[in-house]
Amino acid sequence: QVQLVESGGGLVQAGGSLRLSCSASGRTSVTYVRGWFRQGAGKEREFVVAIGWSAGTTYYAHSAKGRFTISRGAKNTVYLQMNSLKPEDTAVYYCGITPRGVYYNDYAQYDYWGQGTQVTVSS
Repeated sequence: QVQLVESGGGLVQAGGSLRLSCSASGRTSVTYVRGWFRQGAGKEREFVVAIGWSAGTTYYAHSAKGRFTISRGAKNTVYLQMNSLKPEDTAVYYCGITPRGVYYNDYAQYDYWGQGTQVTVSS
């Protein structure tokens, strides 16, 4: 079992920044991929960014490139730095973990999820 806990969401004005955190505990592995997805109201969960834990290889959705940065921290924590936020970034952000790294952008391949953290960007 793996437990994931996100934090750092909130309300920010357009152009602002937020940093999300996702800590993991339990039976994780260095071969796992950690990903961030988001789900806006009435929308499907969509891929944002992912990182391979062992090599630190990163993968970004087009919407996140140049504005968002994923990084690894101590104690199995992953960070998502979000800059130049736009109203369309408003969503619940979820972190997940998958042992099937080749499917890093497919939410159905993730085995564990956190509870989600709300990000609201006002115009």
